[in-house]
Amino acid sequence: MTAEHVTAEDVAAAHADPTARITALADERVDFRFKGLPPDAEGLTVGELAAQRRNLFTGGFTTPVMALSAERVEHNLALMAAYADRHGLVFAPHGKTSMAPALFARQITHGAWGVSLAAPHQVRVARAFGIERVLLANELVDAPALRWISRELDAHPSFRFVCYVDSVRGVELMDEALRAAAAVRPVDVVVELGAGAGARTGARTEAGCAAVADAVAATRTLRLVGVSGYEGEVPGADPDSVRAWLRRLVGLLADFDAAGRFSALDEILVSAGGSAWFDAVAEVFAEIPGLSAPVLKVLRSGAYLSHDVGHYRRMTPFNRVPGEGRLEPAFRLWAQVVSRPSPEQAFVNAGKRDAAYDLDLPEVQAVRSARDGTLRDATGITLTALSDQHGWVSTAPDAALEVGDWLGLGLSHPCTTFDKWQLIPLVEEDGTVRDFVRTYF
Repeated sequence: MTAEHVTAEDVAAAHADPTARITALADERVDFRFKGLPPDAEGLTVGELAAQRRNLFTGGFTTPVMALSAERVEHNLALMAAYADRHGLVFAPHGKTSMAPALFARQITHGAWGVSLAAPHQVRVARAFGIERVLLANELVDAPALRWISRELDAHPSFRFVCYVDSVRGVELMDEALRAAAAVRPVDVVVELGAGAGARTGARTEAGCAAVADAVAATRTLRLVGVSGYEGEVPGADPDSVRAWLRRLVGLLADFDAAGRFSALDEILVSAGGSAWFDAVAEVFAEIPGLSAPVLKVLRSGAYLSHDVGHYRRMTPFNRVPGEGRLEPAFRLWAQVVSRPSPEQAFVNAGKRDAAYDLDLPEVQAVRSARDGTLRDATGITLTALSDQHGWVSTAPDAALEVGDWLGLGLSHPCTTFDKWQLIPLVEEDGTVRDFVRTYF
């Protein structure tokens, strides 16, 4: 069974044995679809290539090539699993960051409750690889997607699916689609509280949230199981404003419970937590009072897995609470100097097609000499702009840089890095390629 030929029987097998499809990723053939991989590996399976344990620099890989640090990924997985456990949170990392089923599985092995996602096709990927718990952090009003969700729920009693609702009209559309699909199991929903005027999605007021909850209660196709939101969209977010919004979310949860909206539940769900303010989430969720049922406190941070050298390095809560640990940036893009037109300027063969650039430009971190393979710090070398397939590099007068040298670039941010690479080498500290990470965007 290969990843490009998925049958209904394959998916059924994945549900029965969630590791089967992950293992089968090793059977996919290496070919032209996957940039950066060695041309002489054409026709090998991914597993066969990984078993050769080639070196990223000397094993035939072509530039540009993305690398993911095996040691740093493992460090970040363990750190966040311990953090969630220490603070009484369950972890549903935002899988849309990587869309890599093997990494989903690693996260679940490290204790994750499930994964959170953003779009229906992402849920299909998760289900194809046997993921049993999904929180869709969006209101789902697409009728074909709802029909598919309904079939999944009815066919697989162990599948837990929760999605957002933030409008009465959205509830009406969901109910209409699910009734037309003759849904048996209701779809679990959480009311999304918006982060404020001008923020992203979510009902803006508590009264608006109550109206949405009333609309849910009037259906037989939906079941209200809690509340949710995203504190990262609080306008002008700072520690005080983020905590204030989180306390509104917790207050909404308590008000809903006092009104009897969760009276039929064995468990109430509350969720928040991107990658910039999860310390505030942990602090405020610890204040949740006793309710009519146990509360499942779901943290959704996703960028932690690869971390970065820009936005999240600056914003990580571990900067504010260093005693909790430290995330490590795991991505490095290796590009080659292809032009050196002047002592102050150089160009590498990686551009917007290869590197994230929506928040911060890549940071030049290391130089690998084409002459002797030695590595050194990239002192005096700065990437200043990206074209489609070129990176513009500025060099100080004393920066020794030649055509053919490799530059190692740190990246920001993760969510627009994984989507540019379908098969990413997982690399040990000495450059040995241990495995490959398959993504599906």
